[in-house]
Amino acid sequence: MELPLDFTRKPTILIVDDTPDNLLLMSNLLKENNRYVIKAANNGEKALRIAQADPLPDLILLDIMMPGMSGHEVAQVLKAEPRTRDIPIIFLTAMASTADETLGLQMGAADYITKPICPPIVLARVETQLKVKAAADFLKDQNDYLEQEVLRRTKEVTAIQDVTIHAMASLAETRDNETGNHIRRTQHYVKVLAEHLREHPRFRHFLDDETIKLIFKSAPLHDIGKIGIPDRILLKPGRFTPEEFEIMKTHTTLGRDAIAHAEQQLGMNVDFLCLAKEIAYGHQEKWDGSGYPEGKAGDDIPISARLMAVADVYDALISRRVYKDGMSHDAALAIIREGRGTHFDPDICDAFLACADRFQVIASQFADSDHDMAQKAVALQYITGTP
Repeated sequence: MELPLDFTRKPTILIVDDTPDNLLLMSNLLKENNRYVIKAANNGEKALRIAQADPLPDLILLDIMMPGMSGHEVAQVLKAEPRTRDIPIIFLTAMASTADETLGLQMGAADYITKPICPPIVLARVETQLKVKAAADFLKDQNDYLEQEVLRRTKEVTAIQDVTIHAMASLAETRDNETGNHIRRTQHYVKVLAEHLREHPRFRHFLDDETIKLIFKSAPLHDIGKIGIPDRILLKPGRFTPEEFEIMKTHTTLGRDAIAHAEQQLGMNVDFLCLAKEIAYGHQEKWDGSGYPEGKAGDDIPISARLMAVADVYDALISRRVYKDGMSHDAALAIIREGRGTHFDPDICDAFLACADRFQVIASQFADSDHDMAQKAVALQYITGTP
């Protein structure tokens, strides 16, 4: 279907020619029906100033043979600038050979009209190029709109994901001895470790920017399975009995299965949920194979889970609880250093020791205040029914 030449404003045409008679002839021809706004330039330098000023012309009729800058040179400058490269150019010239016309079109001209001009042909070709320009502008506007709409929807979906993740993680946290700040701290610890290891030979194949972003997004779900652990065990302040510990260990499987069930309901695989399953299920595994739930060792443990293992233990050591104070940063460092090659992947442990100052900053930034701890104590009293 033909697109009508229907503008909300008159199209602007720039005529460039060093001969005054030619400028007058073309201007009068195009002004006849009062359909266009006409601008004129008698040399290449002036043409560039007009062409680059607002509002940009919709079409340029450009003579080739001019003193100073030639039409070819003007076209080269215009086509090299992102702001002006899409303005169609029609060369007007007495250079009528096939080679001349080919050169002009190779330089990006939309059309090529030889002098002396034939007014009906000039008007027809001008209208054709303006219609093409209008169609191109319409499509560009549509594409820009669609890009913005996709960006808006993507941000919306991302925000919904983030809110859902934190809501689920916070739900598990309400039944635990930890505050919501534990989620934030471990999330940032893992990101610091991953970024530090991005170029490490053992990890660079995995830790690209997108994966680090997804690990950061999924990390809050590492203990989601604790929501399935009975209060008498989950909230016990002292050591677990062997039987209680066996029940407590199931939080890894419960967490993985809960995320897998959500993924099944969604009907598709989601990258950050795959990582969330790895972290929930594997963050209690140990490098030497003495962890749980499967007793995996070394590189059989997913990288995401190995990162979380260090982050989770560090935060457990330094964090306050309703029933105890946290230990010092230096004491926690010593314990994690001692676990190098047994509890923790040696290279990830080394990364932690190299980034320890940043961990301390994160711990301070998201520290549990007295108010946080008082609120947590009240919540636990409500959950357990204790006075």
